[in-house]
Order: sequence, then C-alpha cells, then structure tokens
Amino acid sequence: MPCYEFEGLIPVVHPSAYVHPTAVLIGDVIVGPNVYIAPLASLRGDYGRLILEDGSNLQDSCVMHGYCDTDTVVEANGHIGHGAILHGCVVKRNALVGMNAVVMDGAIIGEDSIVAAGSFVKAGFKGSPRQLLVGSPAKVIREVSEQDLHWKGLNTQEYQALAWRSAASMNVVLPLLEMEADRPRLKGVTVVQPKV
Repeated sequence: MPCYEFEGLIPVVHPSAYVHPTAVLIGDVIVGPNVYIAPLASLRGDYGRLILEDGSNLQDSCVMHGYCDTDTVVEANGHIGHGAILHGCVVKRNALVGMNAVVMDGAIIGEDSIVAAGSFVKAGFKGSPRQLLVGSPAKVIREVSEQDLHWKGLNTQEYQALAWRSAASMNVVLPLLEMEADRPRLKGVTVVQPKV
C-alpha cells in the first residue's frame, strides 16, 4: 500500500487489519485491529488525525480527511459504504454511512445510526443513537429498527471476515483468457439478504 510519512508522522496499521495495496495512507492515520480498508480508499492525515477503530471498514474509493487539531473517527464496527466522504466528523459505534454519502466537519453520527446512500450531513450536525438520516441535507426520518441493525451487523461481519480472507488469499496475478468451465462462486460468511 502507498504509505507516506508527513512531517514526521507515520501511519499506524494494526497487524490484524487489512489495507488493500491501492489504498493510500498519509501522515496521522491510525488503523485499529480487524479493520478492512478497500481498494482506492484515501486517508489523508496531513491536517487532522484519522482513526478507524476495531472492526470498522472503509470501502472502495472512500475519502477521509479533516482539519488541524481535529480527529475524524470511525468508531468500533463502523461501516462506511463505497465512495463515501468523511471530513472532520465522528461516526459512532456500529453506525453505517451509505454509499456516496458525505458527512461534514463537526458532525456526529449517533451510535447504531444509518446515513442513507447519497445523503449529505451538514457541518455541526449532532446526532443521537439509532437515527435513520436521509436526504440532502440529511434529515432524521425514523428510528433505526432491530431488523435494520441486524442487516447492518451481517454486512459488517462480512467486511470483518474480508480482512482476514484478503490477507490470506489476495495475490497479484495475470488474468485468464477465458472462464473455466467449472468456475466456483465465492461465498460470504453470513447470509445477507438485501433490504427491499
């Protein structure tokens, strides 16, 4: 993975975390245990500190950045969907930020909350636990249900497993010229059904 020292600060990656080789870590970045960081994620700790706590994940093409003397944090079991942007905010324990959502400076996403895909959370928003936030600007539309949390938990477990699965089996190879006749299908570790 491209990993850069910045003004004397070197990123820290726990040995049980998996950071894809195309993700970029710069400066004051702290990656905790059992974290999964997907391809093309950018963690630019050249102003504020970026922290990913135990079991959290940051998916493909996500961006984390912040301002001086602030921390941008994804707490334990936080789940950050493809293409999301986190800037100077805190995503509390077991919360989910959906694909292509943006969470701005000083915002706090409450524990067990969900930010819907494509939503925009304004600077300074102070969330409470179990809120479903939707829209641009994001508004609370209801409480997160037990079913929502169960579904979110299964998806987070998949990414926690993906950390060790990737570390154990991902290798650089040349592509095949055609598909094998008996090509197997990959399986996850849980049974995740999309919410309809």
